[in-house]
Amino acid sequence: MKTVCFDPSASGPLADVRIVDLSRLVSGNMVTHVLADMGADVVKIEHPTKGDDLRKWRVEEAEVFWDIYARNKRSVALVLKAPKEMVFLHRLIRHAHAVVENFTPGTMEKLGLSPEFLLELNPKLVIVRISGWGQTGSARNKPGFGTLVEAMSGYAHLNGFADRPPALPPLATADMITGLYGAFSLLTALRVAEKPQGRGQVIDVSLFEPIFSFISTEAAQFTITGQTTSRAGNQSTHTAPRNVYECSDGKYVALSGAMQSMTERLFHTIERPELIDDPRFRTNDERVVHRDALDEIIGEFISRRTQDENLVLFSAANVTVGPIRSVPELLEDPFVLSREVVIQATNRQGRTLPMHNIVPRMSVTPGVFKRCAPAIGEHNTEVLQELEALERQRDTAQARSGPLPAPTTETARV
Repeated sequence: MKTVCFDPSASGPLADVRIVDLSRLVSGNMVTHVLADMGADVVKIEHPTKGDDLRKWRVEEAEVFWDIYARNKRSVALVLKAPKEMVFLHRLIRHAHAVVENFTPGTMEKLGLSPEFLLELNPKLVIVRISGWGQTGSARNKPGFGTLVEAMSGYAHLNGFADRPPALPPLATADMITGLYGAFSLLTALRVAEKPQGRGQVIDVSLFEPIFSFISTEAAQFTITGQTTSRAGNQSTHTAPRNVYECSDGKYVALSGAMQSMTERLFHTIERPELIDDPRFRTNDERVVHRDALDEIIGEFISRRTQDENLVLFSAANVTVGPIRSVPELLEDPFVLSREVVIQATNRQGRTLPMHNIVPRMSVTPGVFKRCAPAIGEHNTEVLQELEALERQRDTAQARSGPLPAPTTETARV
C-alpha cells in the first residue's frame, strides 16, 4: 500500500479558491473535503473547546472520521456569538469565495449572517446552505438528520429483503450524496461569479432531494403501474439475473446479467444453453418475473465451486461476476493495490492510517495531500496574518485607484 506524505507546499488546481466552512458533521464536511483534496483553501470554523462534532466519531479514541474527511483543511477556532470574533469572521468572508453551512434554517440569520448581509460583505460570494429539508417548504424547521431523510425519501423502503423491515444504510449515505451535490453546485456557482458581471448566489441544497434523485424513477414507475416496488434484497426489480450467491467455501460472489448478451453468455458458461430459449428466461422482462427460479439454477451451479474457482471460471468466459470483499480482504486485493485506491498517511498524532486516495484522478491538475486534519484552532494565527496582508494590499490599491472589486479566484490568496 502506497504511503503518502502531506506536503504543505503542494498546490492543487483550486489553490486560489478560499472556502469558509461553518458546517458540522458529514454533509458540509463532504462538500469541502472533495474541494480541499483539489487544493482549495478550506478554513474550518470550530468552537474553541468542542470543535466539529465529527471529531467525536472515534474508534478507540482515534478521530478516524475527522482524520480522513478533514484532511487538507485548516482550523480556526471562534465563538460565533462573540462580537470580536464575529468581526474576524466577517473579515475572513470578505476575502473568501464561498461559505458552506448546515445549520437549521434561520440559524445563520439569528447569528447576523443572513445571505443578504454576506452578499453585501462580498457580492461575489457563493453561499451553500445545507439542511435536512431545505430552506423552504412545510418541513424546513424540522430536525434534518440523514437517518430521517433516508427513511422518508423512499430509499429505506426499497432497501432490504421482502420478508424483513426496511433497511437503513450503514453509514451517512444521504449526507455523503448531498456533499457531492453541494461541491458540484459550489463550483458551478463559482464559475458564474468569476464572469466579469458575475454575482454571488445562495445554493439551497437539502439532504432529502439528492438521495431521492437516486430513486426518482420509482415515482414514474408508480404513475405508470399504480404499484410500488417491493424490496428485493440483492435481486433487482428491473433486471435479472442479479444476486449474491454463496460458494462452496462459504464465501460469496455477486453476479449481474443486465444485458441480454451477458445473460446468454452466462447460460453457456453454466452449461445450460437451452435456457436461452426457455420461455421463462428469453427476455429481461420474463426473467424478472421468474427471477427466483433462475436464481435457483445459477445458485446451484455456483455452490459447487469455491469463490476462487468461480471467479476463474466466469472471468475466463468474460461474465460479470465479482467477489464480495470484506474491508480486510479489500486492503489486500490486487486491484486495490495496483490502482492505489487506498493509501496510507500519518495523522497529527503520528499514527499511520489507511484512507481513500484522492477522487477523481486528473491527468494535468491532480489533487494534493497538503496537510493532515488539523487540531482545533491550529491555524488561527496563520489565517489572521494572511487577512492582515490582504487588507494591507487592499488599502494600498484603494489609495492608488479607488475601491477594489470583490476577490476573484485569480487574486484571493497571498
